[in-house]
Amino acid sequence: MQEIIRDILSNQTITNILFVLAGLILVLIFVSIIKKIIGKRIKADNWYKTKKIINFFGYLMAVILILIVYSDQLSGITVALGVAGAGIAFALQEVIISFAGWIAIIVGGFYRTGDRVQLGGIKGDVIDQGVLRTTVMELGEWVNGDLYNGRIVRVANSFVFKAPVFNYSADFPFLWDEIRIPVKFGSDYDLARSIIKRAADDVTADYADRSQARWNDMVRKYSIENATLHTMVSIEITDNWVEFTLRYVVNYKLRRTIRTEIFTRILNGIDASNGQVELGSATINITEVPPIKLEQS
Repeated sequence: MQEIIRDILSNQTITNILFVLAGLILVLIFVSIIKKIIGKRIKADNWYKTKKIINFFGYLMAVILILIVYSDQLSGITVALGVAGAGIAFALQEVIISFAGWIAIIVGGFYRTGDRVQLGGIKGDVIDQGVLRTTVMELGEWVNGDLYNGRIVRVANSFVFKAPVFNYSADFPFLWDEIRIPVKFGSDYDLARSIIKRAADDVTADYADRSQARWNDMVRKYSIENATLHTMVSIEITDNWVEFTLRYVVNYKLRRTIRTEIFTRILNGIDASNGQVELGSATINITEVPPIKLEQS
């Protein structure tokens, strides 16, 4: 038995593997202890980023350990990898592109954890950024409005080279939204316009003021023209009614809530107008009535 153990320990390859395994176990224990110690002293909001940093240093320590153990054999490994490089690159091209995409996301600032994005047709909030995949809590689909549907989607990072990346909250965390209100012909149009604009101003004035500073930063950073951030009401005539379109700025996470509040105020204002303003509905004009013949038996 002692001879077997002596033979095993005298084998350089086995000894290196044992050293690496022992070192990796120590690194794992060290990282776990650091997480427990720091986790008790850090706020929950900052724990995600802190955990990512600790994991990164753990991976770095593991790589350094392997390089130290196999430092004498690196030249041979380099030659072997050079010969097999073409085959490895072809077999792992999606993995390599995803890794390159991860670097592009980090360096280029495409999005960060917590941003609301649309990636490859998937819309949702980024809840994790991995080396190969981005994890998104999905919005929409069978659920109306900007609400979670419960699905967690993992999208390969390679998509950043293949499709547009839509970010709802990066430099300008506000959206322009529109509401269309049909008003019956013959109503008091000035009063209708006043009701709609007052309802929007009461609800969104704070967003318009806060968004102005962020928009000014956008104008300085990008080649973009200035835009109106306050509420606007435009009018269009249709076959059935006069259509008022309300345009306003809202926080990207509160679009549905603000829309509901504005609609409620508009309806209350119309009800209080004593018939001066009425909501429109589809109408049918009968231009000719065919003759009707009645026969008596």
